[in-house]
Parts: sequence; C-alpha cells; structure tokens
Amino acid sequence: MTSTSSNGLSRRALLGAFAATAVSAAPTFANAAGFLRGGGDIRRIVMHSGRTGERIDTIYWIEGEYIPEAIAEINHFMRDWRNNKMVQIDTRTLDIMAAAHGLLDVNEPYMLLSGYRSPETNAMLRSRSRGVAKNSLHLKGQAADLRLKSRSVGQMFKAATACKAGGVGKYSGSNFVHMDCGAVRTWGS
Repeated sequence: MTSTSSNGLSRRALLGAFAATAVSAAPTFANAAGFLRGGGDIRRIVMHSGRTGERIDTIYWIEGEYIPEAIAEINHFMRDWRNNKMVQIDTRTLDIMAAAHGLLDVNEPYMLLSGYRSPETNAMLRSRSRGVAKNSLHLKGQAADLRLKSRSVGQMFKAATACKAGGVGKYSGSNFVHMDCGAVRTWGS
C-alpha cells in the first residue's frame, strides 16, 4: 500500500528520505531495553545470506510505525531458502536483532544462517541433528540464527541477552547465536 502525494512522491520515498537524514542524527542507545520500548526514532536491519547471496539493508520502523514494504522485504529475505516458502517474520524478533546489533556497535551486516523454516525443512534438519527443536520458533517466523565475523559468539550472546526480550542460544562450536521472541531464556556454550 503505497500512497502518492500530489508531487509524485510515494510514502515509501518520503520515509526513505527522512530515514536517510535520521540515520546520521540517531542517538546511541545505552541499553537495548530502552530501544525496545521505543527509545529511538528508527530501527534498521542489515543482513546478508551466504545461502542465496542476497543482502538487505532496510529501515523497517520509523517514529513508532513499522513500514509494511520494508517488513515484506524482510519476510522475503528471511524465507526458507530451500523451498522459497515464507511467513510473516515476527517484528519482536527483528527488534531484538536490531537492538543487539546496535549494542555491538558494528557496521558489519549479520550473516543470516536460518530465519523461517518450513515444516519440511525443520523435519529434515531434525533427522540430521538432535539440536533442532521439534516445535522450533523458526517454524513461526519468530527466530533467527546469526553470525558476525567481527564479533565472537560470546559477544553476540551477551548483547542479545542484554535485551531481556526473548530466547538466546549460544552455539560456539558452530559459530552462531540464535535469537527469538519467545520466553526469556538462555542456553548453550
């Protein structure tokens, strides 16, 4: 749903122009809890996928409103790459990811290892690994497995845990952190 003003600019273009200026003026947040309560003017996700070669860099929330077009792009990006199925990604998970990324103070995009998983993909992964949950939040679009080259799993784990907003799993052996918007809990080594 894109509305066009009388001068031919779409709502998305206006928001994009506003966001470009807001990014340079955005404050640094002392903690993720303030960020998750709306302590900032914008929320941004920057990721790449080694599986598909795709990259996304989008501002998905401005001044208390999620941007539907940006959320749709994120839904597509975080799809099950094995069969191209997708669902609505829970914005609470996006907020946790964005807040943790901000706390890490990096410009590097997240590498997305797993976002949404279809039931078929989850069953296949469960047959290969006992570490895959039968009722994984990946099945609901409520989880992401992420990696950064410039930060350790421990650093990412601490940043996501500081959000106090969902589940955080540390997978040091596989070099990634799981973030979800389920119950607040931690696991892994």
